[in-house]
Amino acid sequence: MILLNLFLGFLQVGCFAFGAYGAIPLIRDIVLSHGWATDEMMAYIIAVSESTPGPIMINIATYVGSSQGGLPGAALATLAVVLPSYCIILLITAILRNALENPYVKAILQGLKPCVIGIILATGAYMLIHDCLPLSQGDAADAKAVLITAALAAACFGCRLFAEKPLSPFRLILFGALLGVLAY
Repeated sequence: MILLNLFLGFLQVGCFAFGAYGAIPLIRDIVLSHGWATDEMMAYIIAVSESTPGPIMINIATYVGSSQGGLPGAALATLAVVLPSYCIILLITAILRNALENPYVKAILQGLKPCVIGIILATGAYMLIHDCLPLSQGDAADAKAVLITAALAAACFGCRLFAEKPLSPFRLILFGALLGVLAY
């Protein structure tokens, strides 16, 4: 039964999530509702999935599937999260080869960009408030997490300001991982 639940849960993620980081709230809801991980564990899963190679949705699906159903669970969860995108790409390639040149399709895709950015910012704010600054539960703020967040933000803005080009995501992830290893 767990294998079916993993497949259906991550199939839902694959069907309704748009963008890698935009999928995190949906993944979080599904994982927490099934009891596959706690909220704190989910934050760790997201952090590790961001710093490992590959798409974050696939990394999370593989990890959660593996932790809940072993190798078959990892394979099914990964297949489920990839299957909708794979089918959609096949369909688009076969039927709508010139769709990206259509002005209406271009307008839809341009309209989705701010939505995805908003979802990513909301997820970051949620993680910052609930994981780094859990003041709502009366706990003390995790000073190390706050300092790492500030250092990463300073690196991003400093690179844009002084080098006049953005810091590559790869270098930012490595810098964050290094700071995490040193701090914890």
